[in-house]
Amino acid sequence: MGTKKDYYDVLGVAKSASKDEMKKAYRKLALKYHPDRNPGDTAAEDKFKEAAEAYDVLSSEEKRAKYDRFGHAGMAGAAGGAGGFGGMNMDDIFSQFSDIFGGGGFSDIFGGGGGRRQRGGQRGQRGADLRIKLKLTLEEISKGVTKRIKVKKYVVCSTCSGSGAKDKNAIKTCSTCQGTGHVRQVQNTFLGQMQTTVVCPTCQGSGQQILSKCTSCSGEGRVYEEETIEIEIPAGVSSEMQLSMNGKGNAGAKGGMNGDLLINIEEKEHEYFEREGSNLVYNLDISFSEAVLGSSITVPTLEGSVKITLPKGTASGKVFRLRGKGLPSVQGYGTGDQLIYVNIYVPKDISSEESDLLGQLQASANFNPRIQTDDKGFMSRVKSFFNKG
Repeated sequence: MGTKKDYYDVLGVAKSASKDEMKKAYRKLALKYHPDRNPGDTAAEDKFKEAAEAYDVLSSEEKRAKYDRFGHAGMAGAAGGAGGFGGMNMDDIFSQFSDIFGGGGFSDIFGGGGGRRQRGGQRGQRGADLRIKLKLTLEEISKGVTKRIKVKKYVVCSTCSGSGAKDKNAIKTCSTCQGTGHVRQVQNTFLGQMQTTVVCPTCQGSGQQILSKCTSCSGEGRVYEEETIEIEIPAGVSSEMQLSMNGKGNAGAKGGMNGDLLINIEEKEHEYFEREGSNLVYNLDISFSEAVLGSSITVPTLEGSVKITLPKGTASGKVFRLRGKGLPSVQGYGTGDQLIYVNIYVPKDISSEESDLLGQLQASANFNPRIQTDDKGFMSRVKSFFNKG
């Protein structure tokens, strides 16, 4: 499919654009590339879907915040990918954004001559979102990974293709709303009579009545079963992220839109590393002799082991940095580092021979930090005295 365009560029708005500005921009593009105005033009239909995808993300505060922070990687199928607008039924796009064009939807704009867009009701009931936790190792996060998971959820009935009817002859136009999906009600109030439009109680907004129900789903248009879903996780994700896949949640009743699959990322605890943003922290314990004499030590990384050189006199708390051995930015802005924090290991129990050796070292002024500090302080005082003279 190529590189995805920036959603703000698709709508032709600035990143600071308000919801009203985005709504106007989307309305203009939707009218320009509407399939009824461009019959048989697949390029126009692609642009129509592209605009719908951009508006779907930027009109939602939650999705827009994720997109501003993580870019397309943060969407991870939220729109336009597998299950997103690229493969979505056009009717579902029309009904999802019909509020952009007023209560009548797209059919009002084109005078009701839109064929499949002509129906006034919205098909069925939108399915509920499905939320899962996905545990990932740091190795998987560092490269990105494709996961295949099995979930129990409502899926479209294969027998009736989601209509809920026994066959195509078992469906008729709703006699209550005449296929519009809504009815008008008049209520008497202290301000006088008020007229409102509500969802048709007979067909629940579908505009159709089922004469004979599908025996597989009992007229629901969906069944509860296990489905395997493939999820592409971008490199660099973190525990605070929630990814979403449009249309991969529960199927809607009676042909309604699918809900979304919401994926909460959870990092597994690692044997060696702790994470600090894009950096990885590794705590290295060294012996007293290694700190004094220096040493060559092998340390782990996510890509295998490497050797580092400890110079003579390495102090506890010293930090070594392995450039580019951390985690990639989910936005594609480079890779973090691996930070190696040095700790000098102090044994709790020692033998009498070890105690004697340490006692000899302790008696040496070179191994007593307080004597070193006092000597430096004395010399500083001597220099200060002579400088005054």
